[in-house]
Amino acid sequence: MKFLWTSLCAVLLASVAVDAQINQIRNAQNAAANNAARRPVESNVTPAPTIVDDDSFEKELCKAKEAGEWFRLQAGEGDNCRDVIQCTSSGLQAIRCPAGLAFDIEKQTCDWKEQVKNCLIKEKVRKLRPILSTDEPLCQEGMLACHDGTCIERSLFCNGVPDCTDGSDENSCDLSNDPNRAPACDPAVCLLPDCFCSETGTEVPGKLDSKQVPQMIMVTFDDAINNNNVELYRDMFNGVRKNPNGCDIKATFFVSHKYSNYSGVQEIHRKGHEIAAHSITHNDEESFWSTASVDDWAKEMAGARLIIDKFANITDNSIVGMRAPYLRVGGNNQFTMMEEQAFLYDSTITAPLQNPPLWPYTLYFRMPHRCHGNLQKCPTRSHAVWEIVMNELDRREDPTFDEDLPGCAMIDSCSNILSGEQFYAFLNHNFDRHYTQNRAPLGLFFHAAWLKNNPEFMDAFLFWMDEILAKHNDVYFVTMTQVIQWIQNPQTSTEVKNFEPWKEKCSPVGPAACAVPNSCALTTKELPGETLRLHTCNRCPPNYPWLNDPSGDGFF
Repeated sequence: MKFLWTSLCAVLLASVAVDAQINQIRNAQNAAANNAARRPVESNVTPAPTIVDDDSFEKELCKAKEAGEWFRLQAGEGDNCRDVIQCTSSGLQAIRCPAGLAFDIEKQTCDWKEQVKNCLIKEKVRKLRPILSTDEPLCQEGMLACHDGTCIERSLFCNGVPDCTDGSDENSCDLSNDPNRAPACDPAVCLLPDCFCSETGTEVPGKLDSKQVPQMIMVTFDDAINNNNVELYRDMFNGVRKNPNGCDIKATFFVSHKYSNYSGVQEIHRKGHEIAAHSITHNDEESFWSTASVDDWAKEMAGARLIIDKFANITDNSIVGMRAPYLRVGGNNQFTMMEEQAFLYDSTITAPLQNPPLWPYTLYFRMPHRCHGNLQKCPTRSHAVWEIVMNELDRREDPTFDEDLPGCAMIDSCSNILSGEQFYAFLNHNFDRHYTQNRAPLGLFFHAAWLKNNPEFMDAFLFWMDEILAKHNDVYFVTMTQVIQWIQNPQTSTEVKNFEPWKEKCSPVGPAACAVPNSCALTTKELPGETLRLHTCNRCPPNYPWLNDPSGDGFF
């Protein structure tokens, strides 16, 4: 969890500390200047003391700083790592992170101090920018200028490989600056069923009246499926809760490999829920996911799909979606991998809280919203991939009275939910935001532990689901693939009751795939010293499946 604490107490504490630092630096500069002035010179005139005035000191301090950039006056551990300042039109503004936290210069936010590795750095690293826009062209057509004025092919900019000698061709590659970015949405070209976009991202597919659109609710769970959560899933998806078409309610599970029980994954898939990829390693270094190569992404996600297919006996090619750990978007590399490995959709990109909320879109054209989040790396190029965007939820207790608050994407990150009653009100408010506006699919994104560790929240959620299903004949709990199937072929609330793609695996019955799965104690050369359990209805493989040996057969 990240913090940016700007309470009056914090500002006062930081201001006192910063004032002391400024005075210390200014005194040191004055002393240095006066010492230099006192050096022997061939003159009988005694030089006047040199004084560094406040305005020139602040101007020098703020020179070359970006708008809104926080920086340190003094590098170091302890309080120095908690204190930062910012140049504003009204002077220097200071903050101090709360106890136990430190300020991460690169992320530009407070974080747990053990996670901050740049206490000895005063400011963000300055990157050289290419010369993309000038009054008079510097280069011939089809070429652009590096920071040093050297011209190279336009197609080489923002391709992940530094081609300018100063590396500047890879330093200005966001949605606004990538010279090879995807074009803005063109509805005349982007046509269903293969492409969907709109200028604002809020338009209903098929130009249906929103009141005729079934309200889709996407319940998802991230991480391993195992004995810690299978009972919770059985209670929630008990075969009694039905959509208006008579089929069981459905959900999507983004499965990470380590600690997953693949007999449990197989049973959830048999029940008609969707299984999607969430990586093999769930690498704890968040920056890994932002900088991973196309090959890294393929090993993690295509490898995870191979493992699930093999050990959960999923043979219908239904694993077509993915979500990155920590919701860290991997830029163009991630989406290039998805095209190459035939993934249909991603659900990692978060959209800031807005009304009305966004519909899913394809990435043939430019995203209809800004890239949201600290150090996120959103795709800029055109990709043949759907994005099931994660609309932030409104977490205010009383939306008619409370001041605006930032939204939250994963429900367990909505830190102000403290009781079942609050959670129930939160669910109703966000349902109404979608249902009474453009009926964009409502995403409820969970980690199972949040519900398991808070039985009051679980009870509130089950009560709310039952109430919604009882009150509305046009609300469906569906998988993410089912959402895409509807967008590709929009149906009214009346027509959707007979929509064939939503009737597949309608209400499966029968025994589980295997009563007693194999419990395999395995090792792998990739994780020396670790013995890991693999639960599967299949025979045990020779090795624990991992990045370079996803089949577990020992063929690296």
